[in-house]
Amino acid sequence: MARTQRLLMNLFDGWFQLRHRFPKTVLDEMTRAIAGGEREHRGEICFAIESRLAPLAVIEGQDAHRRARQVFAQLHVWDTEHNSGVLFYVLMAEHRIVIIADRGIAAAVTQAEWDAIRDRMRSCFARGDWREGALEGIAEAHALLKRHFPGNDKAQPDELPDRPVLL
Repeated sequence: MARTQRLLMNLFDGWFQLRHRFPKTVLDEMTRAIAGGEREHRGEICFAIESRLAPLAVIEGQDAHRRARQVFAQLHVWDTEHNSGVLFYVLMAEHRIVIIADRGIAAAVTQAEWDAIRDRMRSCFARGDWREGALEGIAEAHALLKRHFPGNDKAQPDELPDRPVLL
């Protein structure tokens, strides 16, 4: 995507609809879905939604993947006991979804599996079903984590906030 097109998207696309697409009720449902699923595995899911990138960041070449890596570090998704954090990063203005798994998970779950979840979420979002896309992505991530990082009989520590972060 050309830098000029990205700049225009970040200036004028539907970024201003953040609270409409992700109202408190949907954020509450996402929080419950993340918290509930984390009881069944050792993974930690963090969901971050950003309306747009700053114009200067776009001009300097920042893209969704680079920004997602920054958010991964900023939110300390890497800072879990089992290196089992997963970040869902949504950049609304550019219609981008990036899923980053920490090294403990990346060793067992392929990027193709995360990309399949991303693609299904993108399809829901394209239809305007933001709630369904987010909840399905979370549920599919829990299924992967439960398969590869099952919990044990002990209560799993909650190392990252369950509430989606609005950037």
